[in-house]
Amino acid sequence: MSTTVAEDTLEPLARTPRLLVALDFDGTLAPLENEPMDARMLPAARTAVEELAALPETVVALVSGRSLVDLRAIAEHRDDSSLWLAGSHGAEYWEPGSGAIEPDDAPADVALRDRLRRHAEEATAGLEGVWIEPKTFGLGVHTRKATAAAASEAHRLVDAIVSDEAPHWRRRTGHNIVEYAFRHEGKDSAVRTLRERTHATAVLFAGDDTTDEDALRSLGTGDLGVRVGAGETSASVTVADIAAFAELLALLAALRGSQRQ
Repeated sequence: MSTTVAEDTLEPLARTPRLLVALDFDGTLAPLENEPMDARMLPAARTAVEELAALPETVVALVSGRSLVDLRAIAEHRDDSSLWLAGSHGAEYWEPGSGAIEPDDAPADVALRDRLRRHAEEATAGLEGVWIEPKTFGLGVHTRKATAAAASEAHRLVDAIVSDEAPHWRRRTGHNIVEYAFRHEGKDSAVRTLRERTHATAVLFAGDDTTDEDALRSLGTGDLGVRVGAGETSASVTVADIAAFAELLALLAALRGSQRQ
């Protein structure tokens, strides 16, 4: 697994007229935490993100499965931030200068969401280490602190609930979490929307999990996909960990900065 990236790999991005740097958050910029709301960017990653966002014709976006409100909290995202956000796998956005862009959902979808959350909480209440996370468009079943047996039982129970009551919902798996949602946007559609809205001529997308692979597969000629950590991937570049990825971002910032002087 590579921990360094040659400058010539990044040079096309450094030279592109308008660059979009779209980044997953958990596991890519911030270490995974047992308490999900404790996640924060590593200092080196934050510095590199801020350096890139300060460059002309360079847009940085955080693309996450987290709800927009939770993503803003863990990213310590201020109202005057220049960072774009895509929350809930691209169902919610934050545009600098404009604020939140959120869909209007049918009352029936919201009522079903609330009912399924309640049923999932009741079904898994006796399973130690299992936590049901409320999400804007559904729910997440967290099992990071559960035993393998408890995690398997939680997934069996909630899968049955969703299959019975909402078979049309989308199911996604990630690091010690299974997510269910009544909206079907993915990180591929999030990157596509961000590319269109920012008029980007090239995209760097990076992620660490299976939920990022849709976006990595969607990249085109002139784009760059980066996988952070081990695992089968469609990315053209793999780095060992968050620290190594922060180095990659810092190098891109330096190269692009020199091109923009």
